[in-house]
Amino acid sequence: MTMTNGKTGRTPEQRDDAPAMIRLEALTKRYPGQRQAAVEGLDLDVPEGRIVTFVGPSGCGKTTTMKLINRLIEPTSGRIHLDGRDVTEVPAHVLRRNIGYTIQQGGLFPHRTVADNIATVPRLLGWDRARTAARVDELLELVGLAPETYRRRYPKQLSGGQQQRVGVARALGGDPQVMLMDEPFGAIDPLNRDALQNEFLRIQAEVRKTIVFVTHDIDEAVKMGDRIAIFGDGGVVHQYDTPERILADPADDFVSGFIGAGASVRRLSLTRLGGLPVPEWPTVPDSADGEELTAAARRGGRDHLLVLDGERRPTGWVRVDDGAPGDRLPLLTPLGPDTTLFDALDRMLAANSTALAVVDGDGRYRGVVQMDSVRELINSAAAHHRSGSDTLQGV
Repeated sequence: MTMTNGKTGRTPEQRDDAPAMIRLEALTKRYPGQRQAAVEGLDLDVPEGRIVTFVGPSGCGKTTTMKLINRLIEPTSGRIHLDGRDVTEVPAHVLRRNIGYTIQQGGLFPHRTVADNIATVPRLLGWDRARTAARVDELLELVGLAPETYRRRYPKQLSGGQQQRVGVARALGGDPQVMLMDEPFGAIDPLNRDALQNEFLRIQAEVRKTIVFVTHDIDEAVKMGDRIAIFGDGGVVHQYDTPERILADPADDFVSGFIGAGASVRRLSLTRLGGLPVPEWPTVPDSADGEELTAAARRGGRDHLLVLDGERRPTGWVRVDDGAPGDRLPLLTPLGPDTTLFDALDRMLAANSTALAVVDGDGRYRGVVQMDSVRELINSAAAHHRSGSDTLQGV
């Protein structure tokens, strides 16, 4: 498959150290009686340990492509390799036991307890009772559900968000290398959906599975994906790249239209302060006297100074008026390395503050972000994206 921007589906992986865990080669699916293929000549690599989101309008072939991977649907032509092995060489039922699979609302068996749902694949794999029970409790802990509280409950006794967490735990039951997720958070209300997305990204940071994640929501695709494949009619992928590069440089009019307005705002949510240079600000130790404060304000050209303790952790602000030190001012919670530019801007607007301290992972001073400096940071991030750097990946 040749994309409209002249790039093949493997271009992003040439800039990724991870080898391909899933490889699709000239993959085609045609249904009898339909003139247009559901998927047409698709070449695409999914790198090991990454999340690749498939996104596009209804009927574009994204879910069909996902189901071809675990052979819920058989291809008309082409090849699918999983960890270097052609999936057609593996019995379908064996293949599926080694691929995690989750759908909207978890797809739980209603007549089975939470523990029995999670234990489904381990039992099929022949694990003994002790190992299975330990795995159930381990996974409940991983998804944030206390085993002693939830293992004996039935799906109807769970909220939608809890059902989805159990669905993720069940998909991880046999410790698969690969997970397929078909709009897993699509039936969850927006507030809980955001929380579940964050929780899943936390889990992925621990387990590092290779994940194909299907969604119709470009915002979800941007948030969840290390790579995004944007599907159009007939299963044609118009662009396959990092979220940053797709937002900064859409391949064609279809991609631009699908992204819609607000690409620059979406890019704010991808860029974290930990990967950017942060402007310096005049600081003083918390033991500084009036003379030292006045001198620091003069040197730094600021009438507000950031106060640091002996470990260089911010403790507050002090204002210097007309050369005379004023009262100490409280410190709003500093921005950490995982804070996105979107969150930084939102915090400043919510607090009606023009400047917020930035700290490293140990809480030590790095700099200060102002409204004006956010624009500079955006430009810095854009320069990284244009150069092809992946260091600012927001997931």
